[in-house]
Amino acid sequence: MEPISHFFYSDRLKLQFWDYGTDNKPALVLVHGGLDHARNWDWVARSLREHYHVYALDLRGHGNSAWAPGAMYSIAEHVLDLSALLDIIDDFPIRLVGHSLGGMIVLHYAGVYPDRVRRAVSIEGVGFPPQHRVHGPASQRLRRWIEDVRGLEKRQPKNYSSLEEAMKRMQEKNPHLSDEVARHLTRHGTNFDSDGSRVWKFDNYVRAIGPYGHHMEDVAELFGQITSPTLLFWGEESFAPVPADDPRVTAIKNCRLVTVPNAGHWVHHDQLELFLKETTAFLAE
Repeated sequence: MEPISHFFYSDRLKLQFWDYGTDNKPALVLVHGGLDHARNWDWVARSLREHYHVYALDLRGHGNSAWAPGAMYSIAEHVLDLSALLDIIDDFPIRLVGHSLGGMIVLHYAGVYPDRVRRAVSIEGVGFPPQHRVHGPASQRLRRWIEDVRGLEKRQPKNYSSLEEAMKRMQEKNPHLSDEVARHLTRHGTNFDSDGSRVWKFDNYVRAIGPYGHHMEDVAELFGQITSPTLLFWGEESFAPVPADDPRVTAIKNCRLVTVPNAGHWVHHDQLELFLKETTAFLAE
């Protein structure tokens, strides 16, 4: 069964969310990562809808949601959009699952509105590693962001002559992806250009990391407000180190970290059965 497409408005933007059903079950919302789209959750949603009314959000600048010219695509703006959608769904306290950027958004929302979240799951969604440039001095962060945006103004989106060519690029980023999964993700993640070539749906400007909103002490304070049980997943083959001693993770009072072998950054694709088993049990506790 295909999910139903709906739109809503947040911050004057028309944003899309997908409704997988089913009515009269507790609500659960899935939030994708950067340069991704909501339909990457299809396999997860089709399993979890046995117990929950599942929704998935296309973040601003991603999927079929509006681009936001002049915005920073900051965590704060994404949390604002999620809060608008959750108010529409209006089934609090709610269950939230996010990947990467989406995991950060989920945890931020849970810290800002702890009484509104029943359970939170985050797949590699804590934030950039402590050594990342985003944690550098403020003057360097702001200069880098300005230069990144100015560079993007000169950058043209990459076009692909065929679906297969775009699929190949996706599998270069995640070698664990089967042809079937990569084809599905690419079909839902691209649009046709006027010449018939394929181009990614996301706004290139989402690549520019904002100079604010990633301060380690601020995020740790915010995560320290989370009262819901929290489950974190981390792939043992991820490009980011396992954050077992990260102060943002240790700040979460009721948190369990699951490291997953034979999985990279996209745990829910690389080890779907393990992810579903752990997540289903956690959400039902």
